[in-house]
Amino acid sequence: MAVVMLVEDEELISTMVEINLKREGFDVVSFGASEPALEYLETGSCDVILLDIMLPGMNGPEALKEIRGRGITTPVLMLTARHDLDLKVGTLESGADDYLTKPFDMDELLARIRVLLRRKD
Repeated sequence: MAVVMLVEDEELISTMVEINLKREGFDVVSFGASEPALEYLETGSCDVILLDIMLPGMNGPEALKEIRGRGITTPVLMLTARHDLDLKVGTLESGADDYLTKPFDMDELLARIRVLLRRKD
């Protein structure tokens, strides 16, 4: 079973995404901030990372830079409420594999996760 890491500080969104991912058969590890997620990656693993951009402490782009700096190649899908083209392009060029703006349709999120998992295989 594929493991999805969800890094999202908005509790309602996190809960909604986690419930839907589990309903689709994914295992989920959730974090409300980047720092504990990065700690998890020191010893744990996952198949896809869903990473919010606006997080308390270390933001998503900074966490992405740390993840890629550690040589972790796990696919990363950035989530954000910001529709800023420069931010989107910058995170994709910094190593994100995909980018999805909130509010998003759960079917689209699931489809994008499946695409990233196919690419990984």
